Amino acid sequence: MKAYLFPGQGAQFVGMGKDLYEKSALAKDLFEKANDILGFRITDLMFNGTDEDLKQTKVTQPAIFLHSVILSKTLGDSFKPDMVAGHSLGEFSALVANKALSFEDGLVLVSKRATAMQKACEANPSTMAAILSLDDKIVEEICKSITEEVVVPANYNSPGQLVISGSMKGIEIACEKLKAAGAKRALPLKVGGAFHSPLMESARVELAAAINSTHFEKPICPIYQNVIGQSVFNPDIIKENLISQLTSPVRWTQIMQNMISDGATTFIEVGPGTVLQGLIKKLKPEVEAYSAT
Repeated sequence: MKAYLFPGQGAQFVGMGKDLYEKSALAKDLFEKANDILGFRITDLMFNGTDEDLKQTKVTQPAIFLHSVILSKTLGDSFKPDMVAGHSLGEFSALVANKALSFEDGLVLVSKRATAMQKACEANPSTMAAILSLDDKIVEEICKSITEEVVVPANYNSPGQLVISGSMKGIEIACEKLKAAGAKRALPLKVGGAFHSPLMESARVELAAAINSTHFEKPICPIYQNVIGQSVFNPDIIKENLISQLTSPVRWTQIMQNMISDGATTFIEVGPGTVLQGLIKKLKPEVEAYSAT
């Protein structure tokens, strides 16, 4: 069975999607439609911008979404997913790929999500850090012990790789404690804020209104959602989980484990980068994993 995976924020690079635009009439039409929907030429920033341009959340999230979704559409009849999943932002790409969301609605929601998250970041200066080579339960316990600041587990990426999220001071305290507890590394990340934490509550409220007013179809295959790590078909539950995602951890390890348990033998990453292939290979080295082209 084929599982298609869609990357999240951090996978962007200058020039992303340019080959699709130049080689495919369908891709060109969709990119131009996106420029119209967004009200600015995101293609100029994607193809010829700077790293700084692409780091702006309002650009990063739609750019990765567009690269992933348009690539999946150019695959034509060969794109036959048995299951899909997306890491954080990538969940929106996955929902367009499995036809739960239209291209247009997906892009509008991603744009609103990016704007809401940017506002939340500016209101509460915050950050994230990657914790390597430490048991998840130890990371969870140390985060829970820091009661004077906000700090929570945010991304369960693979065994021994957990990203934490919280206030600047909270992350600083947590990193010191986690290194003392035996973490091989505790690396602050260059991100705009504390994604997947309670500090995104204002963005969650704003995005909830947009999601609840958007029509979702029954998907053509199950999506394994970040919040629960399990497969979902019901559009109403998909919407609930999508709303909860901004303030809840990404259970990527559980998603990969459940996909494998449910019969996935081939994992195909659709979009910029190869991060998700690396994570599945860490979990189960013998599975087939590659990029869509």
